[in-house]
Amino acid sequence: MKKSRYCGVVVPMVTPVTATGALDVKAVERIIESFAKSGVAPLLMGTTGEGNSVSAEDGLLMVQTAVKAARGRILIYAGLTGTCVSEQIKAAEAYTAAGADVIVSTLPSYYALTDEQMYNYYKTLADSIKGPLMLYNIKATTHMTIPVDVVRRLSEHPNIVGLKDSERDLERMDACIAISREREDFAYFCGWAAQSAHSLELGADGIVPSTGNFVPKMFQDLYEAVEKGDMETANRLQDETNAIAKIYQEGRTLGESLTALKVMMQTDGLCEPYMLAPLTRLPEEVEAGIAARARMVNH
Repeated sequence: MKKSRYCGVVVPMVTPVTATGALDVKAVERIIESFAKSGVAPLLMGTTGEGNSVSAEDGLLMVQTAVKAARGRILIYAGLTGTCVSEQIKAAEAYTAAGADVIVSTLPSYYALTDEQMYNYYKTLADSIKGPLMLYNIKATTHMTIPVDVVRRLSEHPNIVGLKDSERDLERMDACIAISREREDFAYFCGWAAQSAHSLELGADGIVPSTGNFVPKMFQDLYEAVEKGDMETANRLQDETNAIAKIYQEGRTLGESLTALKVMMQTDGLCEPYMLAPLTRLPEEVEAGIAARARMVNH
């Protein structure tokens, strides 16, 4: 793995809220402290962070709170998941001014975009903001894939520093890692948590596992094991984290799994399992079962 500023474990952090939907500032502070102690960075307001449901005001407060709580110990990645380009630019500039280290943007997802429209979106964003930009490919929510050729073209932009790719496609992973190998200034982050160890072994710069909200240290240990060439430990940790992920993901929609993840985090006193509309909590008996399984995890 090449060494750069953008590497390691970046956890797509949940957005903790109160029963009224207000940002739970104290919970943000607790989660960031948990991450900093484990040596992992947060990605704020991505898919796991209900980015599309966070208001502009709370988004800025989220970044400000995370930056203050991090105290320079870890990088702060701030996500953009909206559809209005001018608002995306405005948010990116606000987040950067508030101290975010990197802006990470999905494609605007209302319209199906051509390859050239995808390229132009990211070029416009990269040209318009002061902070560094990372591409975020997630077909599960945008229903589009940033083609490898477009990734390659965008990798040449001086303000585009990497790709976070959550698509479940091993051939694509190989091709995108190859692009990052060609450039010291372009990082590849695997957002397919079940392939964390494998992607790092292939040369990925980092991983972005949602299960890291609950077990950040396990993923940091996995990353460090690969760095040392200890794939036996890395693969063991991969299997263990895959089993933990099943507690909140198996048999649930993406939105339901995010609620379940917050239930697991509640057992560690990190946040409450309230959600931003349109997502909702799970039935009480279901939450109780998830919490019981979470308490059995040795971490």
